[in-house]
Amino acid sequence: MPERFGMALVGLGAASQPHLLSLQDLSERIDLRYAVTRHPHPDRIRPFTAPVRLVSALDEALNDPLVQAVIVATPPSTHLDICQRCFAAGKHVLLEKPLELNLEKSKQLVSLAQQYGLHLGVVFQHRFRQASLVLQDVLETGRLGEVQAASVRVPWWRSQSYYNELGRGTLARDGGGVLLTQAIHTLNLFQVLVGVKSVTASLVQKTRLHQMETEDHVSALLVLGNGAAGDLMATTAMYPGFPETIEVIGTLGSARLTGADLQVHFLTGELLTVRSEGGTGSGANMMDFSHAPHRDLLTDFMDAIAQKRAPRVTGEDALKTHLLIDALLRKAQVSKV
Repeated sequence: MPERFGMALVGLGAASQPHLLSLQDLSERIDLRYAVTRHPHPDRIRPFTAPVRLVSALDEALNDPLVQAVIVATPPSTHLDICQRCFAAGKHVLLEKPLELNLEKSKQLVSLAQQYGLHLGVVFQHRFRQASLVLQDVLETGRLGEVQAASVRVPWWRSQSYYNELGRGTLARDGGGVLLTQAIHTLNLFQVLVGVKSVTASLVQKTRLHQMETEDHVSALLVLGNGAAGDLMATTAMYPGFPETIEVIGTLGSARLTGADLQVHFLTGELLTVRSEGGTGSGANMMDFSHAPHRDLLTDFMDAIAQKRAPRVTGEDALKTHLLIDALLRKAQVSKV
């Protein structure tokens, strides 16, 4: 094994920025050997003290025996092909969400990782926020009692200029709208915290604030993992954009997770709080958030490979969220207001 962990990054678009910052922070552990892109951005890799090869051919990185894993930060429509090539070359993959354009391709991708016996980690960085981890512990240890109800809200904003970019909000490039592209992070966390057994009713809309192919507003009623009531709202039409919120009512208190801030009010009068700094990417600047959770996710992924264990966020885990999104869309009444 080399002294440092050899990696390649595929894609240098906006999604690569928190990965590049994390890779710089972890440069003593990680040797970023290649950045693979069709659209060179040499300025984005310039801060690296060690040389990073900027290449257009993925095979150049895959043929390097020192590359052990690949971060894939490209549009969803490319994921299955790129990951298949990485697995065939014996490389582990850390994949930006979503898995793929649709449920069938997502299942194929997860199955491929299983067939090759390689790690497939998925970038759901909200799972690594300190507030999320504290709330998960509160729920798992029973401090909030039995969950009676829970809700999830993603009141985000994206301007029309965002959707005017080639392929944004289309089935061909993104695979979907607010559910698959924006709310998927919070839905994945919500599932981990309280579970979702089924979708009772769903309303999918295209509001008059956007001209786009896919949905920008979804409301739904849910049945949680223990049979309790749940509800959901996700949108990119709520100007100027507000932090996503998860609320949980338990028999021993209630919890409110707002972005990366947490308040838990216990019936005993005790108050548990976790505060953070920085935005959540809910508004016009979609990159307005700390890269620290990305760094922790990347660290966990490397440790998982070294320790021969599953990473905290696996392909199978991500597939559950794709199944939920599919259920929300299949159950939906569709309207355009």
